[in-house]
Amino acid sequence: MSPARHAYRPPAAPRAARHPTFVYWRRRVLVALLVTIVVVVGYLGISLGFALTNQSYGVSFQARFAEWGRQHGLGAEVTWAESEYYRLHPAKVGGTPPLNAFGSGPTTIKISAGAHLPAPKTIPTPAATPLPGEGVWHVVGRRTASGVPTTYEAFVRPDAIHTSYVVGVVWMDPTLLQAQLYSGSSIPGGGPYSYTAPISAKSSRTLVDAFNAGFLMQDSEGGYYTDGKTILPLRKGAASAVIFKDGTMTVGMWGRDVTMSNQVASVRQNLNLIVDNGQPVAGLSDANTAMWGLTLGGAFNVWRSGLGVTKDGALIYVGGPSLSISDLANVLVRAGAVRAMELDINTDWVQYSVFNGKANSPINGANGTSLMSSMIGPPARYFASWWTRDFFTMSLRPVETGTSSSTTTIKPKS
Repeated sequence: MSPARHAYRPPAAPRAARHPTFVYWRRRVLVALLVTIVVVVGYLGISLGFALTNQSYGVSFQARFAEWGRQHGLGAEVTWAESEYYRLHPAKVGGTPPLNAFGSGPTTIKISAGAHLPAPKTIPTPAATPLPGEGVWHVVGRRTASGVPTTYEAFVRPDAIHTSYVVGVVWMDPTLLQAQLYSGSSIPGGGPYSYTAPISAKSSRTLVDAFNAGFLMQDSEGGYYTDGKTILPLRKGAASAVIFKDGTMTVGMWGRDVTMSNQVASVRQNLNLIVDNGQPVAGLSDANTAMWGLTLGGAFNVWRSGLGVTKDGALIYVGGPSLSISDLANVLVRAGAVRAMELDINTDWVQYSVFNGKANSPINGANGTSLMSSMIGPPARYFASWWTRDFFTMSLRPVETGTSSSTTTIKPKS
Protein backbone atom coordinates (compact mmCIF):
# COMPACT_ATOMS: atom_id res chain seq x y z
CA MET A 1 0.00 0.00 0.00
CA SER A 2 1.12 3.43 -0.79
CA PRO A 3 1.47 5.72 2.21
CA ALA A 4 -1.39 8.29 2.67
CA ARG A 5 -0.74 11.61 1.03
CA HIS A 6 -1.66 14.90 2.76
CA ALA A 7 -4.15 17.11 0.95
CA TYR A 8 -2.62 19.99 -0.89
CA ARG A 9 -2.71 23.29 0.99
CA PRO A 10 -1.85 26.51 -0.77
CA PRO A 11 0.75 28.63 0.91
CA ALA A 12 -0.63 31.13 3.44
CA ALA A 13 -0.76 34.77 2.48
CA PRO A 14 2.06 36.81 3.92
CA ARG A 15 1.20 38.42 7.29
CA ALA A 16 0.84 42.15 7.36
CA ALA A 17 3.40 43.85 9.43
CA ARG A 18 2.14 44.73 12.93
CA HIS A 19 1.79 48.44 13.75
CA PRO A 20 3.87 49.72 16.59
CA THR A 21 2.04 49.78 19.95
CA PHE A 22 1.90 53.58 20.10
CA VAL A 23 -0.21 53.63 16.90
CA TYR A 24 -2.96 51.57 18.55
CA TRP A 25 -2.90 53.77 21.68
CA ARG A 26 -3.04 56.91 19.57
CA ARG A 27 -6.14 55.59 17.81
CA ARG A 28 -7.80 54.77 21.11
CA VAL A 29 -7.01 58.21 22.50
CA LEU A 30 -8.37 59.93 19.39
CA VAL A 31 -11.60 57.88 19.52
CA ALA A 32 -12.00 58.61 23.24
CA LEU A 33 -11.36 62.31 22.61
CA LEU A 34 -13.91 62.37 19.80
CA VAL A 35 -16.52 60.68 21.99
CA THR A 36 -15.81 63.14 24.81
CA ILE A 37 -16.17 66.12 22.46
CA VAL A 38 -19.48 64.79 21.13
CA VAL A 39 -20.79 64.25 24.67
CA VAL A 40 -19.63 67.66 25.93
CA VAL A 41 -20.87 69.55 22.89
CA GLY A 42 -24.16 67.68 23.05
CA TYR A 43 -24.58 68.48 26.74
CA LEU A 44 -23.68 72.14 26.27
CA GLY A 45 -26.02 72.38 23.29
CA ILE A 46 -28.92 70.91 25.23
CA SER A 47 -28.07 73.06 28.26
CA LEU A 48 -27.89 76.22 26.16
CA GLY A 49 -31.15 75.35 24.44
CA PHE A 50 -32.81 74.99 27.84
CA ALA A 51 -31.36 78.33 28.99
CA LEU A 52 -32.56 80.20 25.91
CA THR A 53 -36.14 79.07 26.59
CA ASN A 54 -36.01 79.53 30.38
CA GLN A 55 -37.83 82.67 31.55
CA SER A 56 -35.98 82.69 34.86
CA TYR A 57 -32.77 83.38 32.91
CA GLY A 58 -34.16 86.71 31.75
CA VAL A 59 -36.55 88.28 29.27
CA SER A 60 -34.04 88.79 26.46
CA PHE A 61 -32.01 86.09 24.71
CA GLN A 62 -28.86 88.11 25.45
CA ALA A 63 -29.54 87.91 29.18
CA ARG A 64 -30.33 84.19 28.99
CA PHE A 65 -27.11 83.50 27.12
CA ALA A 66 -25.14 85.58 29.64
CA GLU A 67 -26.66 83.72 32.60
CA TRP A 68 -25.89 80.38 30.96
CA GLY A 69 -22.32 81.46 30.25
CA ARG A 70 -21.69 82.53 33.83
CA GLN A 71 -23.02 79.20 35.08
CA HIS A 72 -20.63 77.32 32.79
CA GLY A 73 -17.36 79.03 33.62
CA LEU A 74 -17.56 81.78 31.00
CA GLY A 75 -18.10 84.65 33.42
CA ALA A 76 -14.98 86.54 32.35
CA GLU A 77 -15.86 86.18 28.68
CA VAL A 78 -19.47 87.32 29.26
CA THR A 79 -18.34 90.36 31.27
CA TRP A 80 -15.83 91.24 28.54
CA ALA A 81 -18.54 90.99 25.86
CA GLU A 82 -20.90 93.15 27.91
CA SER A 83 -18.15 95.71 28.51
CA GLU A 84 -17.34 95.85 24.81
CA TYR A 85 -21.02 96.30 23.95
CA TYR A 86 -21.44 99.22 26.36
CA ARG A 87 -18.14 100.72 25.23
CA LEU A 88 -19.34 100.69 21.63
CA HIS A 89 -22.91 101.74 22.54
CA PRO A 90 -22.51 104.42 25.23
CA ALA A 91 -25.46 106.18 26.83
CA LYS A 92 -26.78 109.15 24.89
CA VAL A 93 -25.39 112.53 25.91
CA GLY A 94 -27.71 115.54 26.24
CA GLY A 95 -31.34 115.73 25.25
CA THR A 96 -34.59 116.20 27.17
CA PRO A 97 -36.97 113.51 28.49
CA PRO A 98 -40.69 113.49 27.60
CA LEU A 99 -42.84 115.95 29.53
CA ASN A 100 -44.73 113.08 31.21
CA ALA A 101 -41.54 111.38 32.42
CA PHE A 102 -41.78 112.61 36.01
CA GLY A 103 -44.80 110.69 37.22
CA SER A 104 -48.46 111.31 37.86
CA GLY A 105 -50.99 110.99 40.64
CA PRO A 106 -51.47 112.90 43.88
CA THR A 107 -48.40 114.80 45.08
CA THR A 108 -49.86 115.99 48.36
CA ILE A 109 -52.41 114.35 50.60
CA LYS A 110 -53.78 115.46 53.94
CA ILE A 111 -53.15 112.79 56.54
CA SER A 112 -53.61 112.77 60.27
CA ALA A 113 -50.66 112.71 62.61
CA GLY A 114 -49.79 109.30 63.95
CA ALA A 115 -47.17 106.59 64.31
CA HIS A 116 -45.76 106.99 60.83
CA LEU A 117 -42.93 108.90 59.19
CA PRO A 118 -43.43 112.37 57.67
CA ALA A 119 -43.74 112.49 53.88
CA PRO A 120 -40.44 112.83 51.98
CA LYS A 121 -39.18 116.14 50.62
CA THR A 122 -38.66 116.94 46.92
CA ILE A 123 -35.45 115.46 45.50
CA PRO A 124 -32.92 118.02 44.19
CA THR A 125 -32.17 117.06 40.58
CA PRO A 126 -28.68 115.78 39.70
CA ALA A 127 -29.06 117.75 36.44
CA ALA A 128 -28.23 121.47 36.36
CA THR A 129 -31.77 122.84 36.44
CA PRO A 130 -34.95 120.99 37.48
CA LEU A 131 -37.67 120.44 34.91
CA PRO A 132 -41.35 120.82 35.87
CA GLY A 133 -42.33 117.92 38.14
CA GLU A 134 -38.80 116.56 38.47
CA GLY A 135 -38.09 115.13 41.90
CA VAL A 136 -41.68 115.61 43.11
CA TRP A 137 -43.09 112.69 45.12
CA HIS A 138 -46.34 110.97 44.11
CA VAL A 139 -48.47 108.75 46.34
CA VAL A 140 -48.70 105.19 44.95
CA GLY A 141 -49.74 101.73 46.06
CA ARG A 142 -52.03 100.42 48.74
CA ARG A 143 -52.63 102.67 51.72
CA THR A 144 -53.41 101.79 55.30
CA ALA A 145 -56.97 101.21 56.44
CA SER A 146 -57.04 104.81 57.68
CA GLY A 147 -55.83 106.12 54.31
CA VAL A 148 -52.21 106.88 55.16
CA PRO A 149 -49.83 106.50 52.17
CA THR A 150 -47.14 103.86 52.60
CA THR A 151 -45.16 104.41 49.40
CA TYR A 152 -44.17 107.42 47.30
CA GLU A 153 -42.34 107.55 43.97
CA ALA A 154 -40.46 110.33 42.18
CA PHE A 155 -38.35 110.67 39.04
CA VAL A 156 -35.12 112.55 38.30
CA ARG A 157 -32.47 112.63 35.62
CA PRO A 158 -29.37 110.62 36.57
CA ASP A 159 -26.78 113.38 36.07
CA ALA A 160 -26.06 116.62 34.22
CA ILE A 161 -24.71 114.80 31.12
CA HIS A 162 -27.21 112.09 30.18
CA THR A 163 -30.20 114.41 30.43
CA SER A 164 -32.60 112.53 28.16
CA TYR A 165 -32.86 109.68 30.69
CA VAL A 166 -34.99 109.45 33.82
CA VAL A 167 -34.60 107.11 36.79
CA GLY A 168 -37.21 106.13 39.37
CA VAL A 169 -36.98 106.63 43.14
CA VAL A 170 -39.24 104.99 45.73
CA TRP A 171 -39.72 105.94 49.40
CA MET A 172 -41.24 103.33 51.76
CA ASP A 173 -42.41 103.80 55.35
CA PRO A 174 -41.29 100.81 57.52
CA THR A 175 -43.55 101.90 60.37
CA LEU A 176 -46.51 100.97 58.13
CA LEU A 177 -44.89 98.23 56.03
CA GLN A 178 -43.07 95.03 56.92
CA ALA A 179 -40.31 93.54 54.79
CA GLN A 180 -39.81 89.96 53.63
CA LEU A 181 -36.96 88.32 51.71
CA TYR A 182 -38.08 85.73 49.15
CA SER A 183 -35.36 83.20 48.25
CA GLY A 184 -34.97 81.23 45.03
CA SER A 185 -33.48 77.97 43.81
CA SER A 186 -30.97 79.81 41.63
CA ILE A 187 -30.32 82.73 43.99
CA PRO A 188 -29.16 81.91 46.58
CA GLY A 189 -29.70 78.27 45.54
CA GLY A 190 -30.70 75.29 47.58
CA GLY A 191 -33.93 75.35 49.54
CA PRO A 192 -36.74 74.77 50.09
CA TYR A 193 -37.44 78.13 51.74
CA SER A 194 -40.37 79.38 53.78
CA TYR A 195 -40.79 82.27 51.34
CA THR A 196 -40.16 81.69 47.66
CA ALA A 197 -41.92 82.56 44.40
CA PRO A 198 -44.75 82.56 43.63
CA ILE A 199 -46.19 85.01 46.16
CA SER A 200 -49.13 83.21 47.73
CA ALA A 201 -52.72 84.43 47.62
CA LYS A 202 -52.58 84.88 51.40
CA SER A 203 -49.43 87.02 51.28
CA SER A 204 -50.81 89.04 48.38
CA ARG A 205 -53.71 90.34 50.50
CA THR A 206 -51.42 92.95 52.08
CA LEU A 207 -48.71 93.25 49.40
CA VAL A 208 -47.68 96.80 48.44
CA ASP A 209 -44.18 96.60 46.88
CA ALA A 210 -41.87 93.99 45.36
CA PHE A 211 -38.37 94.61 44.04
CA ASN A 212 -35.20 92.88 42.90
CA ALA A 213 -32.37 91.84 45.19
CA GLY A 214 -28.67 91.59 44.24
CA PHE A 215 -26.14 89.83 42.04
CA LEU A 216 -25.66 86.11 41.55
CA MET A 217 -24.05 84.91 44.76
CA GLN A 218 -20.71 84.11 43.09
CA ASP A 219 -20.51 87.77 42.02
CA SER A 220 -21.93 89.36 45.18
CA GLU A 221 -18.80 89.20 47.34
CA GLY A 222 -21.10 88.38 50.22
CA GLY A 223 -23.29 85.89 52.04
CA TYR A 224 -26.90 85.01 52.70
CA TYR A 225 -28.88 84.18 55.85
CA THR A 226 -32.57 83.28 56.14
CA ASP A 227 -34.91 80.76 57.78
CA GLY A 228 -32.49 80.55 60.72
CA LYS A 229 -29.76 79.16 58.45
CA THR A 230 -26.55 80.55 56.99
CA ILE A 231 -26.92 79.67 53.33
CA LEU A 232 -23.57 81.30 52.49
CA PRO A 233 -21.13 82.74 55.06
CA LEU A 234 -21.70 86.41 55.86
CA ARG A 235 -18.72 88.66 55.13
CA LYS A 236 -17.65 91.26 57.68
CA GLY A 237 -17.67 94.70 56.06
CA ALA A 238 -20.11 93.75 53.29
CA ALA A 239 -23.08 95.92 52.37
CA SER A 240 -26.09 94.17 53.87
CA ALA A 241 -29.86 94.43 53.59
CA VAL A 242 -31.05 93.17 56.98
CA ILE A 243 -34.62 92.27 57.91
CA PHE A 244 -35.53 91.84 61.56
CA LYS A 245 -38.21 89.59 63.00
CA ASP A 246 -40.50 92.56 63.62
CA GLY A 247 -40.49 93.22 59.86
CA THR A 248 -38.30 96.32 59.89
CA MET A 249 -35.47 96.53 57.39
CA THR A 250 -32.24 98.48 57.23
CA VAL A 251 -29.06 98.75 55.16
CA GLY A 252 -25.61 98.83 56.69
CA MET A 253 -22.10 97.47 56.92
CA TRP A 254 -22.09 93.99 58.42
CA GLY A 255 -20.14 93.89 61.68
CA ARG A 256 -20.38 97.65 62.23
CA ASP A 257 -23.97 98.87 61.72
CA VAL A 258 -25.62 95.46 62.01
CA THR A 259 -24.55 92.19 63.60
CA MET A 260 -26.13 88.80 64.13
CA SER A 261 -28.67 88.50 66.94
CA ASN A 262 -31.77 86.47 67.74
CA GLN A 263 -33.83 89.30 66.23
CA VAL A 264 -32.33 88.99 62.73
CA ALA A 265 -34.60 87.21 60.25
CA SER A 266 -32.71 87.61 56.95
CA VAL A 267 -29.46 89.07 55.63
CA ARG A 268 -28.74 89.61 51.94
CA GLN A 269 -25.22 90.91 51.17
CA ASN A 270 -24.06 92.51 47.93
CA LEU A 271 -20.65 94.14 47.43
CA ASN A 272 -19.69 97.10 49.69
CA LEU A 273 -21.65 100.19 50.71
CA ILE A 274 -21.84 102.89 48.04
CA VAL A 275 -23.26 105.50 50.45
CA ASP A 276 -22.03 105.95 54.02
CA ASN A 277 -22.57 108.80 56.49
CA GLY A 278 -24.87 110.48 54.00
CA GLN A 279 -22.21 110.72 51.27
CA PRO A 280 -21.08 108.60 48.30
CA VAL A 281 -18.08 106.56 49.44
CA ALA A 282 -14.64 107.26 48.04
CA GLY A 283 -13.43 105.35 45.01
CA LEU A 284 -16.71 104.81 43.20
CA SER A 285 -15.21 106.04 39.95
CA ASP A 286 -12.27 103.63 40.18
CA ALA A 287 -12.32 100.52 37.99
CA ASN A 288 -12.01 98.31 41.07
CA THR A 289 -13.84 95.12 40.15
CA ALA A 290 -13.02 93.48 43.48
CA MET A 291 -14.93 96.15 45.41
CA TRP A 292 -17.74 97.01 42.98
CA GLY A 293 -18.39 93.56 41.60
CA LEU A 294 -17.14 91.36 38.80
CA THR A 295 -20.03 92.40 36.56
CA LEU A 296 -19.13 95.59 34.66
CA GLY A 297 -17.68 97.34 37.72
CA GLY A 298 -18.95 100.88 38.15
CA ALA A 299 -17.77 102.77 35.10
CA PHE A 300 -20.55 102.07 32.61
CA ASN A 301 -23.86 103.93 32.43
CA VAL A 302 -26.30 101.02 32.45
CA TRP A 303 -29.48 99.91 34.18
CA ARG A 304 -28.72 99.74 37.91
CA SER A 305 -30.63 99.57 41.16
CA GLY A 306 -29.83 100.36 44.77
CA LEU A 307 -31.35 100.35 48.23
CA GLY A 308 -30.73 102.81 51.04
CA VAL A 309 -32.01 103.87 54.45
CA THR A 310 -32.67 107.44 55.63
CA LYS A 311 -31.83 108.99 58.98
CA ASP A 312 -35.35 108.30 60.26
CA GLY A 313 -35.40 104.74 58.92
CA ALA A 314 -37.35 105.10 55.66
CA LEU A 315 -36.24 102.82 52.82
CA ILE A 316 -35.17 104.29 49.47
CA TYR A 317 -35.04 102.30 46.22
CA VAL A 318 -33.49 103.72 43.03
CA GLY A 319 -33.65 102.02 39.65
CA GLY A 320 -33.31 103.05 36.04
CA PRO A 321 -31.14 103.42 32.93
CA SER A 322 -27.90 105.27 32.26
CA LEU A 323 -26.61 105.01 35.83
CA SER A 324 -22.95 104.72 36.69
CA ILE A 325 -22.34 103.50 40.21
CA SER A 326 -21.43 107.10 41.14
CA ASP A 327 -24.73 108.34 39.70
CA LEU A 328 -26.62 105.68 41.63
CA ALA A 329 -24.99 106.72 44.91
CA ASN A 330 -25.61 110.42 44.17
CA VAL A 331 -29.34 109.90 43.51
CA LEU A 332 -29.68 107.84 46.70
CA VAL A 333 -28.02 110.63 48.71
CA ARG A 334 -30.24 113.30 47.15
CA ALA A 335 -33.26 111.18 48.10
CA GLY A 336 -32.10 111.17 51.73
CA ALA A 337 -30.13 107.93 52.14
CA VAL A 338 -27.45 107.91 54.83
CA ARG A 339 -26.31 104.39 53.92
CA ALA A 340 -26.95 102.51 50.69
CA MET A 341 -25.90 99.51 48.64
CA GLU A 342 -26.07 98.51 45.00
CA LEU A 343 -28.58 95.80 44.12
CA ASP A 344 -28.79 94.08 40.72
CA ILE A 345 -27.93 95.66 37.35
CA ASN A 346 -28.86 95.32 33.64
CA THR A 347 -32.28 95.61 32.06
CA ASP A 348 -33.58 92.10 32.78
CA TRP A 349 -32.93 92.27 36.52
CA VAL A 350 -33.81 95.81 37.62
CA GLN A 351 -37.51 95.59 38.49
CA TYR A 352 -39.67 97.43 41.01
CA SER A 353 -43.43 96.90 41.19
CA VAL A 354 -46.05 98.67 43.28
CA PHE A 355 -49.43 97.03 43.84
CA ASN A 356 -52.98 98.26 44.24
CA GLY A 357 -56.18 96.44 45.02
CA LYS A 358 -59.00 96.21 47.50
CA ALA A 359 -57.68 95.93 51.04
CA ASN A 360 -57.37 92.38 52.40
CA SER A 361 -58.21 90.86 49.02
CA PRO A 362 -55.90 88.56 47.04
CA ILE A 363 -54.18 90.18 44.07
CA ASN A 364 -51.76 89.07 41.35
CA GLY A 365 -49.38 90.51 38.79
CA ALA A 366 -52.21 92.26 36.97
CA ASN A 367 -52.58 94.54 40.02
CA GLY A 368 -48.95 95.62 39.76
CA THR A 369 -47.36 98.55 37.98
CA SER A 370 -43.66 98.79 37.20
CA LEU A 371 -41.85 101.82 38.57
CA MET A 372 -40.84 102.64 35.00
CA SER A 373 -42.63 101.48 31.85
CA SER A 374 -39.23 100.69 30.31
CA MET A 375 -38.57 97.96 32.88
CA ILE A 376 -38.86 94.87 30.70
CA GLY A 377 -39.55 92.42 33.54
CA PRO A 378 -43.28 92.48 34.42
CA PRO A 379 -44.76 92.53 37.95
CA ALA A 380 -46.18 89.07 37.19
CA ARG A 381 -42.71 87.50 37.60
CA TYR A 382 -43.11 87.58 41.38
CA PHE A 383 -46.26 85.47 41.06
CA ALA A 384 -44.64 82.89 38.76
CA SER A 385 -43.36 79.51 39.92
CA TRP A 386 -40.55 79.72 37.35
CA TRP A 387 -39.05 82.81 39.02
CA THR A 388 -35.99 81.42 40.83
CA ARG A 389 -34.15 84.58 41.92
CA ASP A 390 -34.48 86.25 45.30
CA PHE A 391 -36.45 89.46 45.82
CA PHE A 392 -37.92 91.66 48.55
CA THR A 393 -41.52 92.50 49.36
CA MET A 394 -43.08 95.21 51.52
CA SER A 395 -46.56 94.53 52.90
CA LEU A 396 -49.01 96.32 55.16
CA ARG A 397 -48.51 95.53 58.81
CA PRO A 398 -51.48 93.70 60.34
CA VAL A 399 -52.39 96.71 62.48
CA GLU A 400 -52.67 98.84 59.31
CA THR A 401 -55.18 96.59 57.53
CA GLY A 402 -58.10 97.29 59.81
CA THR A 403 -58.26 93.63 60.86
CA SER A 404 -56.00 93.79 63.91
CA SER A 405 -56.50 95.55 67.22
CA SER A 406 -52.77 95.69 67.99
CA THR A 407 -51.42 99.08 69.04
CA THR A 408 -47.74 98.15 68.88
CA THR A 409 -45.58 101.00 67.60
CA ILE A 410 -42.78 99.99 65.26
CA LYS A 411 -39.61 102.03 65.43
CA PRO A 412 -37.64 101.83 62.17
CA LYS A 413 -33.98 100.87 62.47
CA SER A 414 -31.95 103.60 60.82
